[in-house]
Amino acid sequence: MKNPIAKTVLAAALAAVTAGAAQAATIYEGNGLSYKVKGDWQIQLRQKAGQDKDLDVEFDDLELKNTVTYDLDNGMKAFGQLDFSFDSEGNDSSKESAKLEEAYVGLDFGNAAVAIGRQNLAGDEFGVEAALETHTAQDRFEQVADKGDDVIRLDAKFDNVTVIASALIAAETSANGNGEAFDLFVATELGGVELAAAYQTYNANTAGAQDQNTWGVSAAYNFGFVALAADYSTTDTGAGDKDVTNLAAVFKLSPTTKSAIGVVKSDEGSSDTTEWYANVEYKFPSQKNVSLFAEIADTDETGSDLGYLTGMRIKF
Repeated sequence: MKNPIAKTVLAAALAAVTAGAAQAATIYEGNGLSYKVKGDWQIQLRQKAGQDKDLDVEFDDLELKNTVTYDLDNGMKAFGQLDFSFDSEGNDSSKESAKLEEAYVGLDFGNAAVAIGRQNLAGDEFGVEAALETHTAQDRFEQVADKGDDVIRLDAKFDNVTVIASALIAAETSANGNGEAFDLFVATELGGVELAAAYQTYNANTAGAQDQNTWGVSAAYNFGFVALAADYSTTDTGAGDKDVTNLAAVFKLSPTTKSAIGVVKSDEGSSDTTEWYANVEYKFPSQKNVSLFAEIADTDETGSDLGYLTGMRIKF
């Protein structure tokens, strides 16, 4: 679930070097009811980094987001979210090309909101990686569990502190299996530095499965023309630790153009991979929800060839 109260301050630090966030289209508003629709459509040509990879057309972000909000008076609102994703790679019929992305309902009390249903876990908010596409893990929360069908989530805002907590309930008929998790995410600003920390405990509830404990910390600072950020996350799997480290810089080249460079190091215990990337995005001055982008990336894996992509994105 995207925070119904406000963006986390860390995400805002990286986003601050660009302007023009998508505005939802209001389909109906009246009698305390608001119905809005947002779209995010991105299609790209991509050749992944690696050995002997082919060029594909990827339908990466083809999403429709439906938001219904009812004003219940006394500062309280009821909200519902229904999002559909049509992502796939080229015409590969083995890839799922249409699915229910999010489906939840909840109550917003002004400075806190609680929701239940199919949504992201609190740990999904963690991370500073600024790639358009990654070839390795973005962070350890993504690798272990970052969403589920049976999620209860609380978002709260206290002055300049954002706190998000979520619980994934074990369920036999869930698309994500019968795993269970508890996540906690906290973000704040101290002296202009955006700080965040996250923790998760997860158990797959399969034969022989052990608890996996994941934690991470991150920091970002916006200098105006560039935002610098770093994060580190690690998982105690019971059989050794697995780590991911991110370093990222996002540059504001002009009011319509931004560029990012970064390094992602993933250590799986028995092996480690380092990936680097560089990208650029241009937003049309008259319509900043229309953009063109390009990226190159590579890893230090044996035999890996340079990967690249270019495409177009439309949001509303």
